[in-house]
Amino acid sequence: MKTPCELIVWYVLPAIRREFARVLVKEFNLTQREAARKLGVTESAVSQYLKSKRGKEMKFNQEIIDEIEKSAKEILESEKDSLAIEKTCSVCAFIRDYGVLDGFMRKK
Repeated sequence: MKTPCELIVWYVLPAIRREFARVLVKEFNLTQREAARKLGVTESAVSQYLKSKRGKEMKFNQEIIDEIEKSAKEILESEKDSLAIEKTCSVCAFIRDYGVLDGFMRKK
């Protein structure tokens, strides 16, 4: 059985980034390059998130998606380079508090 920290690194963070990339590109019409810059990842990483080659193992319910969309809007509107990191941590804490890892840990 994997520790919660391992699950976060391997499954939760890529899934959060996948959703951030999706929202920034599909809903806010950023290019993959612009989304990558905002998220602090490479353009190829954004491409892989959008094609579900990364972060596909974990799916989120609507409440978590809403939290990610709210955070993505804040990232988009901010000039602060580190905001994507802060918002990723915030969403991750929200997911942990929501209890998503409990069921996921039993599967992995």
